[in-house]
Amino acid sequence: MVLEQYTYIYVIGTFFALLDAYNNGANDVANAWATSVSSRSITYRQAIVFAFIFEILGAVAVGARTADTIKNGIIPASAFRDDAGVQMLAFTCALAGASLWVMWCSRHSAHVSSTYSLVSAVAGVGVAVAGASQVQWGWNGGKGLGAIFAGLAMAPFISACFGALMFGLIKFVVHMRRNPVPWAVYTAPLWFLIAGTICTLSIVYKGSPNLQLDKKPPAFIAAVTLGTGFGVCLLSVLFFVPYVHALVIKRDASVRTWMFVQGPLLFKRAAVEPSAQAVAPKYAVVQEGEGQGHGVTTSASGAPILPPISIDRDDSIKNSEKEKAVEIHTQYSYKEQVAQAEARLHSRLREGRGPMGWAMRFLHEHPMGEGRIYETHNMKNFVLRIPAMVVVALLYGSHYDIHAAQVGIGGTPEGRRMDRVYAHAPKYPDEVEHTYSFVQVLTACTASFAHGANDVGNAVGPWAAIYQAWSTGNASSTKAPVDSWQLAVAALAICIGLATYGYNIMKVMGNKITYHSPSRGCSMEMGAAVTILIFSQYSLPVSTSMCITGATVGVGLMNGTTKAVNWQRIALLMISWIATIPVAGSIAGVIMGVVLNAPHFPLQRDDAIT
Repeated sequence: MVLEQYTYIYVIGTFFALLDAYNNGANDVANAWATSVSSRSITYRQAIVFAFIFEILGAVAVGARTADTIKNGIIPASAFRDDAGVQMLAFTCALAGASLWVMWCSRHSAHVSSTYSLVSAVAGVGVAVAGASQVQWGWNGGKGLGAIFAGLAMAPFISACFGALMFGLIKFVVHMRRNPVPWAVYTAPLWFLIAGTICTLSIVYKGSPNLQLDKKPPAFIAAVTLGTGFGVCLLSVLFFVPYVHALVIKRDASVRTWMFVQGPLLFKRAAVEPSAQAVAPKYAVVQEGEGQGHGVTTSASGAPILPPISIDRDDSIKNSEKEKAVEIHTQYSYKEQVAQAEARLHSRLREGRGPMGWAMRFLHEHPMGEGRIYETHNMKNFVLRIPAMVVVALLYGSHYDIHAAQVGIGGTPEGRRMDRVYAHAPKYPDEVEHTYSFVQVLTACTASFAHGANDVGNAVGPWAAIYQAWSTGNASSTKAPVDSWQLAVAALAICIGLATYGYNIMKVMGNKITYHSPSRGCSMEMGAAVTILIFSQYSLPVSTSMCITGATVGVGLMNGTTKAVNWQRIALLMISWIATIPVAGSIAGVIMGVVLNAPHFPLQRDDAIT
């Protein structure tokens, strides 16, 4: 029986469920992909494409078909007294509190966990519905708030240890060698073996609840994981090693990416004159995008455009030119320099082709006039600008210059701080780093698949409970069925969030913590994956994004000094993590308390829970 009188609650709940999924993509998933984008192993647009493929594939193909409605045992099912209306309202308020908080954080480039936000919101709703005494504050068999938030302290530390261990192994085997390029090429299958095994375990234990692979005998799991790992290793020996050998050892600039299919035949490729030019992409972190000059120019309005400064201390720029550039930068406030940086980006976008170039040019040529929005000429301009604003909203994120925004503004305290952080991070040859970019893409795609298969189901749990209660008229049990269309829609919303708003998190979660490179990035992702696997074995919920943050710090410390990590940024992240608990819980609890006790809420007062 459909509860038609509560249709408006279902509509509002669906809206906030999709908003929560959107924020999950803009915050959590963006943080997970920030490592690969920051390391230049993959571009932001490529990350969006891979995320669309693997998030949706993981959610629809092997995603969970049931989800916790009483989020990990926080609220007892008896608190709703079998009242479907109260349950619908409770989860709607929880989704509203979590999504509003995460969206505010994303807007201000503050990373928080969507999962922890939702858990805190559910706890706040539980206080409003049943009272603080009924909320499971303790361990509760690993499902209470105590167990959930224990991971907030343990997971980043453990992940930092594993990330440091992975990068330490790479440093010992490759980076510390006198001639590291051959070592990087010939030991590449080892890293593919490790990555393939870890990624397979991630799918088995975290990313395939519908297939129930984790219920198989230990011998079966070992055979599948090791078989997959050695299979990936064998493929790398046959196809990857010959390709990178021809590219970075023989320095054959005529080798193209598609030629990897030739496999061992590349070893017999006719000898060519080694290229004197770079054969691998440039992975060094710079202050601004490549190809920009170092002189002071002016914008169309005549305002000075500040010169970019090379963070990696490119010797091609004379020291006097750097000092002059720093002096110019210090003449402007931080906000002015940020505005100038955005002006440079917008100027480049207006010169481009396609929908984005047209939209940026149209908005630039049709600005809002003087006066308020209700002035006649402004209302006309606003209507005319709507199509262009929609295009910009959809495409601006994929055109954002992540690398230029991550470093900081030269000459300001942030720019000088990042300069010091990067100065304590050794820079390795691009030919060496190039070999690890492929491993990093493998780990990132697998993490996205596991997120789609498992975390999407958890995120959609409250929505599934709302839909179940509305469509059947009965309060859901602790488990609610999740339809495939709900998983697909939620996964799509997550991908849209990454594509349109994820740049706000990516620009601070990459190189603004420590120096990134492919060898460091794949170590971070594998360290985070191992940590998640360990926690899943003990049924302890953990935030993927917190694990990757901890691994980032661990890898940064492996540079040999604490000065290679931006501790101010870490402190700000920890503050946002801790603030999530009371803020998200309070927002959801207050909304629930006000609406539930409102005079016109369509419940009989005798049945209302106060």
